[in-house]
Amino acid sequence: MNPLATYLRDLRDIRSSGANVPETSFYGPLANLLNEIGRTLKPRVRCIINLKNQGGGLPDGGFFTADQLPRTGEPDLHAQRPARGVMEVKGTGDDVWQTAHSAQVTRYLDTYGQVLVTNYRDFVLLGRDTTGKRVELETYRLAESETAFWAATSDPYGMAEAQGEHCTELLRRVMLYAAPLTEPADVAWFLASYARDAKARIEHVDLPALTAVRSALEEALGITFEGSKGDHFFRSTLVQTLFYGIFSAWVLWSKKRAPGNITAIFDWRITPWELHVPIIRSLFEQVAMPSKLGPLGLVEVLDRTGAALNRVEPEAFFARFEESQAVQYFYEPFLEAFDPELRKELGVWYTPPEIVQYMVTRVDTVLREELGIADGLADPRVYVLDPCCGTGAYLVAVLQRIATTYGSRAGMRCWVMT
Repeated sequence: MNPLATYLRDLRDIRSSGANVPETSFYGPLANLLNEIGRTLKPRVRCIINLKNQGGGLPDGGFFTADQLPRTGEPDLHAQRPARGVMEVKGTGDDVWQTAHSAQVTRYLDTYGQVLVTNYRDFVLLGRDTTGKRVELETYRLAESETAFWAATSDPYGMAEAQGEHCTELLRRVMLYAAPLTEPADVAWFLASYARDAKARIEHVDLPALTAVRSALEEALGITFEGSKGDHFFRSTLVQTLFYGIFSAWVLWSKKRAPGNITAIFDWRITPWELHVPIIRSLFEQVAMPSKLGPLGLVEVLDRTGAALNRVEPEAFFARFEESQAVQYFYEPFLEAFDPELRKELGVWYTPPEIVQYMVTRVDTVLREELGIADGLADPRVYVLDPCCGTGAYLVAVLQRIATTYGSRAGMRCWVMT
């Protein structure tokens, strides 16, 4: 069963008894929802209700990672601080944004660094930015009012079908937000999570801004988006252009940043200035104009995407591969998390650069030594086709080989920017 459907059903059943109190009677379903989501994470995250006072008061709950909860040996009963922050819960009639600014939540924030405030229908994750300023890191609303929320619980499965994916994505991000971002797969998941949010926001939007962007994409790519399948591909392409462009710009920005400079802040709005591939830069500029992003409601999502990239530890992240391979390496796990069916359909599979280089070099050698084509791949009679382009790794390697051939002929060294 969908975790959100179970959560809503259990809330409804408790309330229908008439014996509940506004807040604490519903702790159980909330903890079950969070733990159901937390067990899918690596490492697993566990929500424990009613923590002891560790100097900031008595939080209603805290988020602990699996390593804090050993299953073997004598447990260390010294109170641990929850690695992923704490939670403050109010009744469904309370205003979480008002609660978020209370002295109580401020003490929690000062003590634990991160607080999830909820009234069971609204979720607000609070933290602090690099300057120490309180910020809303994530927000989600299941219903506009208490009355609307309880009415919706009469059909928990319908509400879960409409909102389950987006709500659970938010809660996953809540429990992962305080985790260090060093692994490419984790960074890809975060960006894909925000990308799915962005796609959901434009799923049923039919605005003049979208029409103009659609025409620009069709012209730039030389294709036409037709029918329902074409519409799905267009919206997916639109979102991918935004997010892949931002990631590419972040990679270039990171390479220019002074090593060890942890105070530098990446702003996704500089993306058009950082992109060097003309078609991607042009598409991004068409998509990311304020007149288009504003009506689509994507600025908030992109702000949070930029914040996620600012949490990445560049030295550890780029240690996983050559920096020049970052964009190609990243695309497969991003698309796998964002749209696995589209990834399969487009044939997006990452091939290690050593294999790519070997295969391209081997073809170049065969052309020269067995077919008598002195310039190999650089000969204008040679046509290179890549019908399953994926990340474009082979085409880049071919261009690099051609550049090397021309460079050696002219007595100079050439290279291809990737």
